[in-house]
Amino acid sequence: MIVSQPTQAICHDVETHPQQLEGLQSELINVPTANRLGELFKALGDPTRLRIISLLLENELCVHTLEVALGMSQSAISHQLRVLRQMNLVRFRKEGRHVYYTLDDDHVHELVKQGLLHVEHG
Repeated sequence: MIVSQPTQAICHDVETHPQQLEGLQSELINVPTANRLGELFKALGDPTRLRIISLLLENELCVHTLEVALGMSQSAISHQLRVLRQMNLVRFRKEGRHVYYTLDDDHVHELVKQGLLHVEHG
């Protein structure tokens, strides 16, 4: 689904215009998708998780570096990273005793970048 600017304003009695209702219903996201999208935005709604993601926009970082950069405990960072992993927003790799995190894919990068542009524009 690609979201664009509305093409027309609709304010009719849709019961007497079934083709408009069908058109609207075809654009409506289904309940499971709406639930998953809501969970995604809930995960992104936490300022600490957004700060972690901001560090991962251009870097692959180990947990220790995230601890120091954010001034938080290892357990607090790990908790937030677990939420981000569960939502497929970040992924990790192990190298010896170190665990390195990065954004899961370009979709996450673009989503956050677009959000930042929107906030800075406003």
